[in-house]
Amino acid sequence: MANLNLRRPQNVNGDFYVDSTCIDCDTCRWMTPEVFYRVDEQSAVYHQPTNEVERIAALQALLACPTSSIGTVEKPKDIKIIQQSFPIIVDENVYHCGYHSEKSYGAASYLIQRAEGNILVDSPRFAPPLVKQIEAMGGIRYMYLSHQDDVADHQKFAEHFQCDRILHADDISAGTHNVEIQLTGSEAFVLQPDLLIIPVPGHTKGHTVLLYKNKFLFTGDHLAWSERLHQLAAFRDYCWYSWTEQIKSMRQLANYTFEWVLPGHGRRFHADVDTMRQQMHKCIELMESPES
Repeated sequence: MANLNLRRPQNVNGDFYVDSTCIDCDTCRWMTPEVFYRVDEQSAVYHQPTNEVERIAALQALLACPTSSIGTVEKPKDIKIIQQSFPIIVDENVYHCGYHSEKSYGAASYLIQRAEGNILVDSPRFAPPLVKQIEAMGGIRYMYLSHQDDVADHQKFAEHFQCDRILHADDISAGTHNVEIQLTGSEAFVLQPDLLIIPVPGHTKGHTVLLYKNKFLFTGDHLAWSERLHQLAAFRDYCWYSWTEQIKSMRQLANYTFEWVLPGHGRRFHADVDTMRQQMHKCIELMESPES
């Protein structure tokens, strides 16, 4: 729970606030930009909700915050209803799970609801309200883990839902040694006719991305929209394995068709296929420039 005694002075007066335990993960700012902003390397409230839509969005950000750094002066009476709003629809049958985990520095997780079995993309917090909602939506058949950083509570989800986890062998560690499906090599892996796992070494050696229906690309920490650059980008300062390999991976990824970039860290991006292709080439050009 957020601590009112630790309320940051940068918050405007009112019910919602961010306390000083904020880890600057950006979750609340991209979820509810009309309320939260960044100041002095942490989040704060710059605009108190003035209508019900803004209030609900702010409460969703409160629940998603991985460090429980967002609070309200008055306890919201409808918090259980807000809990039931997760997973939140993104588009078609793709949902944002919310309940980000501090173990993955607040990375986003997604759920793909499919008649053939649902796919959990990276691990959120194992929060009882979320687990209950996922149960109601059909459970989890596969838990796809893009790379070693965003595995969070994977073990709890695997034990509860009896799902098969998927992670590339090059990113296996002591905490993931018992993952059921360990991918190898550099070739794309067809999980289902509409689900393709593409190795993209760079950020980590075993990083992969998941392409669903040639429309939704779940990119982990490989690719995201940069608010600062106003374009799709990779982040050299957070490349733990090889920037050269990440550039090669990005070139290969540019050959695929998709309309959504849904990252673990960074901002989402949605555009038509032609615009997305242009953005991918801009990203590669930026990565190859000496200044990058």
